[in-house]
Amino acid sequence: ILMMLPPLTVEAGHLAMLLAFALAICASFVPIWGWRTNDGRLMDMASPLALTQCLFVAISFLALVYAYVSGDFSLKNVYANSHTDKPLIYKITGTWGNHEGSILLWVLILVLFSASVPIFGRHLPQDLRALVIAVQSWITAAFLAFIIFTSNPFERLDPAPTQGQDLNPILQDLGLAIHPPLL
Repeated sequence: ILMMLPPLTVEAGHLAMLLAFALAICASFVPIWGWRTNDGRLMDMASPLALTQCLFVAISFLALVYAYVSGDFSLKNVYANSHTDKPLIYKITGTWGNHEGSILLWVLILVLFSASVPIFGRHLPQDLRALVIAVQSWITAAFLAFIIFTSNPFERLDPAPTQGQDLNPILQDLGLAIHPPLL
């Protein structure tokens, strides 16, 4: 089934991360401008922006998981932290068993909480909801900028190696597989 996915999955994940960054920038300023000018339409934009950020970061993270599971060693991150002989659980664990992947997982958790504001916070006043999403989007934008400019998990290797270097043996533990996602 994995081989039936299009080969551009990694590029789609990278693009989704860039789009999430652009949306985080928009969600950082548009709702605040709406609050300052008392424009309800601008404040109402915070909710769809938060939900769309969450969607794009989820796509990005799942694309990275796919790269690990499928053994796409053309990614520097996958090459440095995976191997074809690893069991599936450690291929998946390799996604967040490194700096780049763990930061992307953190951003995914952050945007899940941001998306919970419009989903579960409908009883909140409009201005409070907009400002909460704006502040969370500032944090998201900062982390995404850090990932994009200094720790990009989608950085390619050319030529692509045929085998990875393996996950650090200390990180090959069932606790690593379940601990970060449960946080």
